[in-house]
Amino acid sequence: MGERQLLSTRLSTLVSTVEEFDRLAAEALPELLDRATGHARRFLRETGQWADDISHEKLALRWGYELLERFLVSGRTEVPCRPFFLLDSIIAKYFSQPEPLCYHKDLLSPLGRFLEGMTSRAVVSRDALMALFYHLYGFGQGQVVRILGLGTVESQRVYKNFERWRQTGWQRAVAESGVSEMELRQIEEDKHRQPERLKAEADRLIRLVQTHYRRSEPEHFPCLTHQKWADLFEQDYDFDYRVWHLAMCRDCLVDVYELRQDELTDIQSPQIDLRLRPLQKGGIVSLFWTQQGGGNGHSGGQSAQRLSRTSA
Repeated sequence: MGERQLLSTRLSTLVSTVEEFDRLAAEALPELLDRATGHARRFLRETGQWADDISHEKLALRWGYELLERFLVSGRTEVPCRPFFLLDSIIAKYFSQPEPLCYHKDLLSPLGRFLEGMTSRAVVSRDALMALFYHLYGFGQGQVVRILGLGTVESQRVYKNFERWRQTGWQRAVAESGVSEMELRQIEEDKHRQPERLKAEADRLIRLVQTHYRRSEPEHFPCLTHQKWADLFEQDYDFDYRVWHLAMCRDCLVDVYELRQDELTDIQSPQIDLRLRPLQKGGIVSLFWTQQGGGNGHSGGQSAQRLSRTSA
C-alpha cells in the first residue's frame, strides 16, 4: 500500500523530461490502466450503459487499454506534464467529444473551428489552457497571474506556458483545428471591418464551446458562488481550480474580476477581445486589411496589408 501511494504521488507531480515520462509510465502501467478503466466504468454507469456482469467489465477494460494507449502515444509530446492530470484530461476530452450529427453547425465556420480547436486543445494542454486567457480576452502573462492571484511558483509556470505555446503549441492547435492561414486572415479582416459583429459572434460561440468542454472538468470544479470565490482567494488555495475553471467559464471569470477589482484597477474587466495569433515577446504582429481608395471600406480597389503591433 505504501509503494502504491508513493507511485500515485509521483504520477501527480511534474515530469520534466521524455525519459522520465517513459520510465514512470512503464513502472506505473497497472495504476494507469486501473485509472483509465475506472473512468470508462464510470462513464458507462453515468450514461445508463452499465450492468454488473463480466461482459461489461471486459468492455471497460478494453476501453481502458485504448485510453491508456492514447495516453502513452501523446504523453511524450506533452512533457513537461503531470501524468495523472494528463491522463484524466485525455480521457475527459475523449468522452466529451460530441456526436457528428449533434455537432453545432455554427462551429463548422472558420471562427467556430478556431475557437473549438483552441478550447479542445486546452482540455489536454496546460499551455493551451493558459493561452485561452490571451486568445479570448487579450490578457498577457502578468495580467493572468494577477487576476488569478497566483503565487510565485505558479506565476513562473504561467510564463513558461506562454513561451511553449508561442514556440510550438499554437501552430499545433491550429493545424489540428483545420483552420487555414487564409481563413485566419479572413477572420482578422472581419475583426477589423466589423469589430462589434465579430465580437458578438465570438461571444456566442465561446459560450457554446465552453459549456460543452466544461463537462470534462473534474467533479470538484463546478461554478462557485460569489462568496465561495471570495473564500477561495482569501484563504489562498486551489490554484489549479482557478486556472482550469476560470479559463473555461467567462461568467465566473467576470465574477472573480469584480471580486478582486480593487487590486486590478489597471486591468480592464474581461471582455471578448479575440486574438488569433500567439502573444510574442515584446509584442504581437497582427495582420489587418484595409481598402485602398476610401476610409469607409466601401470604395473599390485592392486590399493593402497593414501591420499592427501591440505591446505584450
